[in-house]
Amino acid sequence: MKLTKAIFWDTDYDRIDWDKRARYVIGKVLSYGTIEDWNAIKSYYGMERIKQEVIHIRDLDPKAMHFASTIFNIPLQEFKCYTWRQSTPAPWIY
Repeated sequence: MKLTKAIFWDTDYDRIDWDKRARYVIGKVLSYGTIEDWNAIKSYYGMERIKQEVIHIRDLDPKAMHFASTIFNIPLQEFKCYTWRQSTPAPWIY
């Protein structure tokens, strides 16, 4: 699979196991990828696999979460990242 290498700054791109690390790859592409990256993961994983994985990503950013919610018609409350954020509120800022 050919994806933008810059979105995987925290790992060795050449050693990524695309099948075992699908959730990680999907999360990175949703948060930081381009439309070409999105199309690449759609053709590699398929929409059903992306849908299954995306609800379990714990650190998906809000824009990506809302995008996935809209694309897959999933309520925000079903996303692990949504419930995790609600249970760990940020400290009070004065």
